[in-house]
Amino acid sequence: MEFISTRGKSPSVSASVAIRTGLAPDGGLYVPKTFPEVKIPESPGNYAEFAAEIIQPFFEGDPLYDDIPEICRKAFSFDVPLHWLNDNQAVLELFHGPTAAFKDFGARFLASVMERLQKGKNRDLTILVATSGDTGSAVASAFYQKKGIKVKVLYPEGRVSSRQEKQLTCWDGNISSYCVTGNFDDCQKMVKTAFQDKNLAKDWDLSSANSINLGRLLPQIVYFYYSSLLFLKKTGKKPVIIVPSGNVGNSAGAYWAMELGAPVEKIVLAVNANTTIPEFIETGLYTPRASVATIANAMDVGDPSNMERLRHLFSDHDQILENMEAVSVADDLIRETIRNTYKKYSYVMCPHTAAGEWVRRNLYTDGPSIVVSTAHPAKFETVVEPEIGRTVAIPESLQGMLGKSSNFSLINPDFINLF
Repeated sequence: MEFISTRGKSPSVSASVAIRTGLAPDGGLYVPKTFPEVKIPESPGNYAEFAAEIIQPFFEGDPLYDDIPEICRKAFSFDVPLHWLNDNQAVLELFHGPTAAFKDFGARFLASVMERLQKGKNRDLTILVATSGDTGSAVASAFYQKKGIKVKVLYPEGRVSSRQEKQLTCWDGNISSYCVTGNFDDCQKMVKTAFQDKNLAKDWDLSSANSINLGRLLPQIVYFYYSSLLFLKKTGKKPVIIVPSGNVGNSAGAYWAMELGAPVEKIVLAVNANTTIPEFIETGLYTPRASVATIANAMDVGDPSNMERLRHLFSDHDQILENMEAVSVADDLIRETIRNTYKKYSYVMCPHTAAGEWVRRNLYTDGPSIVVSTAHPAKFETVVEPEIGRTVAIPESLQGMLGKSSNFSLINPDFINLF
């Protein structure tokens, strides 16, 4: 199994090399040269075992091929339920991991892979990760106390919730947190610029834990395939899957699941006031811009990295129009959806999930559908609780992080401040 750069100017590599390197030498993102065939059981069964069935073919011929079942068993040790609002519509809850967000899937898998790849190395690997809210805490949790690995987490000042910031800064030891006086795109640019400095990348043995890293993306294929099979088994129908989208890594995972044969009718991206993606789909012109701050802050991205993977997957604008749809949802509509969903179903959603639910209620009202729930609503209590009129119970794992002291450095958006 080989992986190539989206920019086509780097040699093909194995899965381990792609994951260990993070970004391809030409600045592109690694994608499969061809998608593998997977053997899927009729009934999904145990999630970790199902994950191994999906992911292992991507490691064909790789030194870690035989390790994948054990990596999956350890990484995916929490529930991945569908919550049914009615007989035809469900919510895929991806917030039952240790940091209460979907990023736990990719981060825990990546950490286990990286730890194995570090065995026998005589110097530390340095992981850089930019976060708009949930990625950094998931990566910090997954990599905490991993031998031979140091992590530097970058997050934008004033652009994450107070509980998200606590999760980002409650670490010590091999985890360092940096509050950047800029937005998420500034943080992401710092990471990419550091990689492009060849001497620095070599001296610090850099790798990435953002969704630009293949090791983050592969686990995100699994729950789309898994949930669509569960949905099909219960209803006999293929669902439309609505994915709250920021840096588009989760959406790329959904499209890759379809490439592998997942029974999905259509994928729809729900975004906030950051409209780079829907404008690109409409016009065919990709125009990055400064991100806009919203209440769905994890989606505050003006230049989503993984659009490069989707533009590689769909080679021209006609294919993009045929396969992609994205809808922008304003803050007032997100708040309204949180309020109305709780009133109708007694179900509490985070702002990102509510963006997806608004799209469903207004564009796919009666059809079979799954809305992806990306984070636990307790992480956004200042937004959610005023709308539902009560407090949201805090998951035990999140409560433990909130009780710790914070450690971080405030820096300007220049990558050299990290070293």
